[in-house]
Amino acid sequence: MHRRTRPFSPGFQWVRRVLLLSGALLVTACLLSAAKTNLPVAGYANSPQAADGRFRNPAPKPADGLAKTLGILWNVLLNKPKTTVPTAPIPVDTLTRAELEAAPDRSLFRLGHSTMLIKLRGDFWITDPVFAERASPVQWMGPKRFHAPPIALADLPPLRGVLLSHDHYDHLDRDTVLALAKTTDVFLTPLGVGDRLIAWGVDASKVRQFDWWEGTTIDGIQFTATPAQHFSGRGVFDGNKTLWASWVIVDGDTRLFFSGDTGYFDGFKEIGRRFGPFDVTMIETGAYDAQWPYVHMQPEHTVQAHEDLRGRWLMPVHNGTFDLAMHSWHEPFERVLALSEARGIPLATPRMGERLDLSAPRVATRWWRDVEAANASPAVIAVGEQG
Repeated sequence: MHRRTRPFSPGFQWVRRVLLLSGALLVTACLLSAAKTNLPVAGYANSPQAADGRFRNPAPKPADGLAKTLGILWNVLLNKPKTTVPTAPIPVDTLTRAELEAAPDRSLFRLGHSTMLIKLRGDFWITDPVFAERASPVQWMGPKRFHAPPIALADLPPLRGVLLSHDHYDHLDRDTVLALAKTTDVFLTPLGVGDRLIAWGVDASKVRQFDWWEGTTIDGIQFTATPAQHFSGRGVFDGNKTLWASWVIVDGDTRLFFSGDTGYFDGFKEIGRRFGPFDVTMIETGAYDAQWPYVHMQPEHTVQAHEDLRGRWLMPVHNGTFDLAMHSWHEPFERVLALSEARGIPLATPRMGERLDLSAPRVATRWWRDVEAANASPAVIAVGEQG
């Protein structure tokens, strides 16, 4: 006798198809992206961060295991709460090239996620520029922007330089980089990331690559690549082939810190000892989860890192633009606000496109609360349902 097997329920079959299709699409997209990149693996064996052909963090990453990895994927694909995406518009202060050119020195404009446009000594510098609709190897799937950039890519004034922290898609957008390369003087990157740019067609004479604690001085402004605890890769097989970093910017008596992506680690204290105190620290506060504490920080870690760095004003970044985690889109702002207030830390939370005076920052409006109030409005919900 043949034993009859119980058929999978329609719901289970649908879930299985979604998982298989999503996984296949993601792998295909990453493979295509890696093939398009054609990354020449440079010889960085002498770097203290390199071992066995890949870069690594000083503290080994705890093993996740297959069960944990599958559990994270299951939650991301099937258990996402609706609150990870705002249902009302994010406020954006539209910028023009004329306004930027007229802005005083030491102005900062947040363009979204980890993209900051900074004016120093009459020239513009930009961090991790991403103007793409999606933070993804392809533009037909992946995390979609909550808001348009405050200024179109083509309307940006010529840039003195681009600072890149690592090569993940929400920090390094190929099309954006290639567009900027036409009017940008220099690209400052961690080791290996510059090789990607050159492989994409960026003039090698514009690219400068640095290990941790290395840097350069341009027009009297000091740029130093400093440690971070993260990882890298844009395809399936190129994991940790490029280095990741945070950045220290020193312009006379003004000191800035840009974290890129990082988990909390002892390096913040050493950076603070060598370069602090900082006037403004731009530190990731978003896209975190209790299941991946090693490579991203909870808001408590953000505030502690700011104190380790001996920072004055804290500006939380890596939030408000892409849906990259399981928490509510506005949760990072509320948590870091409560923590900073409890510790007496001034918090700068400018709207997208709003000018921040780096010489004299001020407390901005809590704009995300207005968005949430609109989210709860029956009129807004009705409009959303009709659309």
